[in-house]
Amino acid sequence: MRRFARTLTTVALVATAIAGTAGWASGNAQEAVTGAPAGTGAWRAAGLPDPERMGPAEVARYFAGLSPVRQRELARTYPTVVGNLDGAPLELRYEANERSVRGEFGGARVLALDPRGRGQVALVYGDLARAEHVAVIVPGSDVDAGHVRPLADMASALRRATGGRTAVVAWAGYTTPVGVGLDAATGRLAEAGAGRLTRFADGLAAVGAAEPSVFCHSYGSVVCGLAARDLKAKDLVVFGSPGMRAENVAELGTSARVWAAKDPTDWIDRIPNVEFAGLGHGTDPTDPAFGARRIPADDAAGHGGYFAAGTGSLRAFAAIAEGDVR
Repeated sequence: MRRFARTLTTVALVATAIAGTAGWASGNAQEAVTGAPAGTGAWRAAGLPDPERMGPAEVARYFAGLSPVRQRELARTYPTVVGNLDGAPLELRYEANERSVRGEFGGARVLALDPRGRGQVALVYGDLARAEHVAVIVPGSDVDAGHVRPLADMASALRRATGGRTAVVAWAGYTTPVGVGLDAATGRLAEAGAGRLTRFADGLAAVGAAEPSVFCHSYGSVVCGLAARDLKAKDLVVFGSPGMRAENVAELGTSARVWAAKDPTDWIDRIPNVEFAGLGHGTDPTDPAFGARRIPADDAAGHGGYFAAGTGSLRAFAAIAEGDVR
């Protein structure tokens, strides 16, 4: 009976979260964008190697065997393929994507731009090829190519906080939940996003970029938790997290250092940290029992205030990105 009562309690708590109490809002079900880039059909028809059969390291070797003239020809002819092909030369991807964006994203360089669904994008601030330190920021709900400003602001803030020494990628490279409804309460979109994030990081390694520190906000921390085992990263930093689909750091199976932050006014703190029948995301990463290194965030405000100027959380994020903490 006690076990049955605990199960009923868990179901009730998750249902409460999904129904919209404790700060959660309704959301619309999304179809995850996965697979090869748009335009791959024409690419394959031309006899070019199938992107779905090549990992980023193989992509890098393929392009290394082409002349610069041939590389640029492919970028002009198949911009949506080359622009989104992890492992392709960075400058070539920037060139391919610039044909589509024409300055749409301000001072950022566009490393990926997938027009399918709501649109996905990866924006680069700084010199990704030469920077000694790289940070990648993974967002939570409601971020896509047309609604990337909150994520871009985080990336800009982190770059400023490091004195411009760290290259920062705003990675809106997966289908995020809309609102915080059923999609945000399950791992379905996060599972698809985890594969895309892992491949993206493999692509950075394939072109010789520095191993990144990965910063994961809200539902983005679910993505990072599911990707952790295979993700090439030196740090995983989660903030405003509903859980990482793991009971503790050991379950993540990563050699990266794991950090966690949550400010006292963040509404995510009112979400039950349970997981039952696929709903909920498990242990709060800021719980000491989880085993993450705690980042002070007492002066941050709300769910989106962790990168606000002058906050302890932003100072800590910058120190982690620059490798200044042990």
